[in-house]
Amino acid sequence: MRLLLINPDNPVVGSTKLARGNRLNRFRIWKPLGLLTLASLTPREWEIEVVDENNGPYDYEAAPRPDLVGITAFTSQATRAYRLADAFRARGIPVVMGGIHVSMCLQEALEYADAVVTGEAEEQWPQVLSDVQAGRLQRVYEGGLVPTEVIPAARHDLLAGQYQFGSIQTTRGCPLRCTFCSVTAFNGGKFRHRPVEAVVEELRQIQESWVLFVDDNLIGTRRDHLAYSKELLRAILRAGIKKRWVCQATINFADDDELLDLAYRAGARGVYIGFESPTVEGLTEIHKKFNIQKGRDMRASVRRIQRHGILVVGSFIMGLDSDRPGVAEVMARAARQYGVDAANLLILTPLPGTELYKKMEREHRLQATNHPEDWQYYTLSQPVAVYQHFTWDELVRETGRFNDLFYPFHRIAARTLHMLRGSWRDPAALLAGIVSNLTYRKNHFHDRRIHEGRAAPGSGIAPGAVALAGTAAR
Repeated sequence: MRLLLINPDNPVVGSTKLARGNRLNRFRIWKPLGLLTLASLTPREWEIEVVDENNGPYDYEAAPRPDLVGITAFTSQATRAYRLADAFRARGIPVVMGGIHVSMCLQEALEYADAVVTGEAEEQWPQVLSDVQAGRLQRVYEGGLVPTEVIPAARHDLLAGQYQFGSIQTTRGCPLRCTFCSVTAFNGGKFRHRPVEAVVEELRQIQESWVLFVDDNLIGTRRDHLAYSKELLRAILRAGIKKRWVCQATINFADDDELLDLAYRAGARGVYIGFESPTVEGLTEIHKKFNIQKGRDMRASVRRIQRHGILVVGSFIMGLDSDRPGVAEVMARAARQYGVDAANLLILTPLPGTELYKKMEREHRLQATNHPEDWQYYTLSQPVAVYQHFTWDELVRETGRFNDLFYPFHRIAARTLHMLRGSWRDPAALLAGIVSNLTYRKNHFHDRRIHEGRAAPGSGIAPGAVALAGTAAR
């Protein structure tokens, strides 16, 4: 039996593509870890191929015919995922879909797939394959929150050599419950840790020299969370694993010098931190007051991380109800004052399953609603809702203003000199910081062109003909 697992691309976004002229973006994509994990749970009698469309065109019609197609999807991938599903089913090939979007939009997904796996799929996947072989595929397989000890090492070998970064996961779930984030709805509000020895053994199997820890928060927020992180870092050091890595964490990463020292010695070279908003009103609105507990000095916290040789990328969200015209200047000034090495600016996006989505739905503020076509704009870089103090054009202009203020070349040069002082021990980390600045700068212009080419709110863009011979009907 032949199994084809697909990570769809997004028909419009450019920040994760290798095939559209910006080779620097290879530093900003990572393997579809969920699909590679399911591949580990697939019996040996299945021949497996994994396709990540972000790596470029794939000719499905020329490839051997699969007996089953599995497709995953974040919300921004749903448009393409459904087109693929339609095309394969038209050829009589069964399609099973999973991932966070279809879990939150089950009835929609059932219109396009023969079967849908909701939630975490590890415990359901063997049953799906058994049912396919027996000719009794069910419509819905309800996955829950799986015990982390049953999560196997992913089949990293299946996509070896195609990425700058390997990827690995050590925890699932997040207790912060930010209104814009769907992690809690999908993975639960409690940290669940994989056994340290299992993580270290999987890390050994990754061929890439750079690794992304895909955990939404690698270190957690409580003492027991931090204790696990330290145990993991010590185990990596004992194992003699020599890899550089980046992760996501909350600002409390800065509060423990022992943790920072262990992290750097274990390979940490960058951390992505969600600052979200520079104002108390903004943080209160999205339920992230954790950032401002105990009168935190953001600049001092960032500097403390950097002094340990770890670069800091700050994330900000624009379009909150508390934001006003001129917010670009406020955010750019805050990012400079914090001293981050790069900044990622997002537009407030109501993703299905989030508290934000439910709120905007109640208030009739969801605007890009010609689904499934409009899902392709839920990239976190495009306006899709009614914003309290901005039209779509005004919000996009604000994002452009932020880019103009934070990413002119003279400021990139100044940050490079600052990074040189902090990262001189590792030139590769310095290069990664420079690449981050250049890709964030370039991709903003691409996002702005997408907005300018969009149809009126809610009308979508005509999909064109669906063809399996390319990566999308563009």
